[in-house]
Amino acid sequence: MEVVTGALPSVITKLGELLIGEYNLQKGLKGEIRFLQSELESMKGALEKVSSTPADRLDIQDKIWARDLRELSYDIEDGIDTFMVRGQGKEQGNLHGIKKFIDRSVGLFRKAKIRHGMATEIRDIKTRVEEVAKRHGRYKINIDVAMPVMIDPRLFSQYTEAKELVGIDEARDELIKTLEEENEVSMQQHGKIVSIVGFGGLGKTTLAKAVYEKIRARFDCCAFVSVSQTPNLKKLFKGLLCDLGKTNNEETLDESRLIKVLREFLQEKRYFIVIDDIWDISVWKMIKCALPDNDVGYAIITTTRIFDVAEQAGGAYKLKPLSLNNSRKLLYRRIFGTENKYDNKGIEKCPNEELAEVSDRILKKCSGVPLAITTMASLLACKARNKIDWYEVYNSIGTGLENNLDVKNMRKILSFSYYELPCHLRTCLLYLSMFPEDFEIDKGRLIRMWIAEGFIQCEKHGKSLFELGESYLNELINRSMVQAIYDRHTGMPPSCRVHDMVLDLIRSLSTEENFIAVLSDMDSTSPSDTIRRLSLQNVKNSHIMAHATRSSLQHARSVVIFPSEFAQAPALGSFQVLRVLDLCECDLSQANSLKYLENLYQLRYLGLCETSISQLPGEIGNLQFLQTLDVRGNTISWLPSGVVQLTNLMFLYIDGSTKVPNGIGNLTCLEQLSSLYIDGSTINIVEELGQLAALRRLEIELDEWNNKVLECLRMLQKIQELDISVCSGERSISGLDAWTAPRHIRDLRIVHSCWFSTLPAWVNPSLVPDLTRLYIDVRELHQVDLEILGRLPALRSLWLEVDNKNLGILQGFVVGAGSFPCLIQMKNSKPEKRSASPHLQRLNWSTMDGTKQLEPVSSDVSYSVSHGNVACLGTVMPLPVADINNAARPQEPAMPREALDRTKRKGIAATESGLDVTHGYPSYCRVCCC
Repeated sequence: MEVVTGALPSVITKLGELLIGEYNLQKGLKGEIRFLQSELESMKGALEKVSSTPADRLDIQDKIWARDLRELSYDIEDGIDTFMVRGQGKEQGNLHGIKKFIDRSVGLFRKAKIRHGMATEIRDIKTRVEEVAKRHGRYKINIDVAMPVMIDPRLFSQYTEAKELVGIDEARDELIKTLEEENEVSMQQHGKIVSIVGFGGLGKTTLAKAVYEKIRARFDCCAFVSVSQTPNLKKLFKGLLCDLGKTNNEETLDESRLIKVLREFLQEKRYFIVIDDIWDISVWKMIKCALPDNDVGYAIITTTRIFDVAEQAGGAYKLKPLSLNNSRKLLYRRIFGTENKYDNKGIEKCPNEELAEVSDRILKKCSGVPLAITTMASLLACKARNKIDWYEVYNSIGTGLENNLDVKNMRKILSFSYYELPCHLRTCLLYLSMFPEDFEIDKGRLIRMWIAEGFIQCEKHGKSLFELGESYLNELINRSMVQAIYDRHTGMPPSCRVHDMVLDLIRSLSTEENFIAVLSDMDSTSPSDTIRRLSLQNVKNSHIMAHATRSSLQHARSVVIFPSEFAQAPALGSFQVLRVLDLCECDLSQANSLKYLENLYQLRYLGLCETSISQLPGEIGNLQFLQTLDVRGNTISWLPSGVVQLTNLMFLYIDGSTKVPNGIGNLTCLEQLSSLYIDGSTINIVEELGQLAALRRLEIELDEWNNKVLECLRMLQKIQELDISVCSGERSISGLDAWTAPRHIRDLRIVHSCWFSTLPAWVNPSLVPDLTRLYIDVRELHQVDLEILGRLPALRSLWLEVDNKNLGILQGFVVGAGSFPCLIQMKNSKPEKRSASPHLQRLNWSTMDGTKQLEPVSSDVSYSVSHGNVACLGTVMPLPVADINNAARPQEPAMPREALDRTKRKGIAATESGLDVTHGYPSYCRVCCC
């Protein structure tokens, strides 16, 4: 569902549901519904075309028509949803005699009234749809006026003077070294392709141009061409021929003939070509057909914002943002001129000391993106050189920047990525403007909101809605529109962030389309008369809420309040069609904070974590559409019995101290459940868990092991994430030996819960290919088991506890090169290991007798011990074993990202906790149990 199409996709689907559902519609109404379906489907097609056109290229009448139809679509959906809720009233089966007769009579009268109301609503909708269409035709002025020629602001980067560039030399020389890394043999006898990938405005084209100018003289012929989002390959091939110096007249040739001419021309030449701004891998494959893999040698550089395109085109080179010092240099040079000032450490100083602090704050928000820095510089250069005016610019970043030419150009460059997105991803991206700047957005929270809003509507190829949402987010990350925040244990992104410049773009688009209204003390978007989605951010003044009047909130679909010391829940009676309500960390301790909650019949998402509540309303069972319920971080002892009536619930998050009522087995749509505590009084809950066949994530805590858990797990064949812990620490032997994990298990944590006698047979690359994290206790571990673990293709984090002390296992283990290809973290009890795992960054280890034995294996590596963890500090001198074992416990140092990347590039052994991480090819590495 795209923002400009409003709710049309879901409206069309729901009209179909009205036709086939048991709603007893009035005679003749079905024909009018079919008319509406056809009419709205045609309008949806037209609006999808409108949505792919930048706003500044749209006719004003088309904008008005799109706005009217979008707003109408929301009203239509609200009316249909209201009818569906009221039309599905349940008869009370426990009534008898005259009371039952009266209740049934009243119910029939009520339903007849509802059906009559729905008929009136449908006919009113039909009239409004027809009026919107007629009005568009009435005022459409068909004047053939040529659209103004738009200048692509990215062109300027190709012609920037070298003296204006900052921080380009290091990246340029590194890229040239990458092109020549095989002792110049690669470009003499073979070819080399490198793809520069990075965020829009990061300077990919500028870097490619700098490399091009530096080494072009080494080649027989060179060319620099841009592809763009809508490539004309015929024109592009002609441009290549022109730059390469092929002067023949090729005007009449088609694409296939041009490819042939290029191949013949380049076959015996050592050539260097830059293909700038590739958006689609299929376009690159066509271009590559014209560039022969000759024996003379060649170099090709491509640039793209899409990581997958970079990987498939050639070796991906991730362009890094500017350092803080280079960022300062660029900012100060643009504002104060070329005169530079440095302190005694070589750090760039602000010519005006009063502005040093605010300029550093501005640069922090720019995150080293040259486009953002130069845009800020253009704004600041027009301001008086005082803190007040500069802080005014600082406060505007990410909340709707000033509309000067440079800001518009920056937005235009970023908008190329936005309009290249598929329709459904545009809506998902715009929804991120609900979150404040620099906010770390939890992946699960975001996807569940998307689902509740209806942005993810259909399952594909066996994927759940949540998995489909994960693929949406991954695609936004892949396209450099969202920044992933990676977990240090697994290397996976559990959260993300939006760059402030992207946030400025999507806030601007959201405001223009009345998609989201943001209210805050710092800056607020101007809400229209009808607020569809409200984000209340860091509010300290109570009068801010007055902007959202009672009438304007009646149509709100999402309300998200971000914490502040004054953050409190709005009056829930104001909302009639609310789908998403997130009050995380708001103070709801007042008795009436959740008054009218049970009347929010359309609610899909309810986030109440850390809100100081001790109970939920007993009537919560009224929320029949509820999909997400999150009440973690509160003092709720029991969930009300009405929870088991929430048959559409997909995600339930509670604390271990919160007990669930009997009947949890009714929640057959439940996919994620955590964290559930089970003791003797609630052991029957385990049997009900076995009925939740849709469960994909389960986190439970037992007061003691019970074999009923094993029977439950056998029935949960869709489980992907499983976490079981036992409070008592009494681990049964072979409690889970008879269990076989489902094929799609990704995360299994049963450490300190029960012993597996040996490594289970299902821990095998062919049986659990997706296993990413494995935390288990194994009584016996043998060489063959370690080899099997090493072949797991997706394993990133491993925690093994082995009972070698009690069993007397005294043997050495060998972990060969190529084992554990994705491992990032490993934790074990007792065995010290040395391995050739190429990606390992952290090894947590402990011994049962408290000793630590490490033997450095490389003169390039140093170790530091902290709380049982050993961290690699990079390429430094070795530390003697005695110093390691007797080291004090300093704060655990983190390996700098740059050092890790540098270590990987050079093939140097990077060792943590005695585990040798090498990009070379050692014949073996040794693991010993003492």
